[in-house]
Amino acid sequence: MNRIFYILFLAILQSQQIPLFDGEIAFKYLEKQCSFGERYPGSQNHVDLKDYFVSFLSNKSDELIIYDHEINHPYNKDKKIILYNILAKYNPESDNRILLMAHWDTREIADKETSEVDKLKPIMGANDGASGIAILMHLSEIFSSYPFNNIGVDLLFVDGEDMGRHGDIDNFSIGTKLFAKKMETPYPKLAICLDMVADKDPRFKIEYFSYIQAENQVRELWNLANNLGYSEFVYELTQPIYDDHRALFVETGIPSLDIIDFEYPHWHTLEDTVDKCSSYTLGIVGNLVCQYLYRKEND
Repeated sequence: MNRIFYILFLAILQSQQIPLFDGEIAFKYLEKQCSFGERYPGSQNHVDLKDYFVSFLSNKSDELIIYDHEINHPYNKDKKIILYNILAKYNPESDNRILLMAHWDTREIADKETSEVDKLKPIMGANDGASGIAILMHLSEIFSSYPFNNIGVDLLFVDGEDMGRHGDIDNFSIGTKLFAKKMETPYPKLAICLDMVADKDPRFKIEYFSYIQAENQVRELWNLANNLGYSEFVYELTQPIYDDHRALFVETGIPSLDIIDFEYPHWHTLEDTVDKCSSYTLGIVGNLVCQYLYRKEND
């Protein structure tokens, strides 16, 4: 009986050490990003948002690294643009690391619109661009207030994910490919990508590449989500999605998975706006990741 009581006591103590992720706070950061306007590489809004991120993270990370990558625009070779990958590190001395990543750039064209005129317009990217970053921003606050002592965590605000055109994989996830070339060993033991994680009607299936690249970690996360009562995480395999998690795995071999709701009806359209997004969805995804990391810390 004493042993059972001790185990229960430890479980309660452990749960109290896991901070709560607030979806309302994350939603405000989603709105803040969208207040800059469309944020595609090469635009002034893109540069302004980069500066905002650097200022925001400067006092919320143990180490902050900004990578500048000058490239030719993939579809306008005469135009030079700069991609910015921003890496916030926590407990950098630890070799037992987990990388969280999300892309902050938005799409220069709304190629899923029906009108030929609208197809040439840039999208707001409230869900596809701001949602994953909104979670990372709130996590940066949590990590700075509840520091890690056992594991290390990196937050990667990755650029240049969404520049490609349909069928042209080489020009998607450009920022991740450039970042991979700069990475130093020891590599993180796992990378978790957050993309399109604010849909008002979420359904998080298991993305195919994630399953083959990090099966055990996928099962661990989805089991935890269900134990937390998040029925939105379903055990159903969906099609392979070429995303930053796939590019990172191909370049480095790091087990990488994607939390993504790819059934978002406003994907790559002008309707991907703040009103289509939910603080509840940001809350369940953010809290899942928070629970996962601090349980690893406590283990």
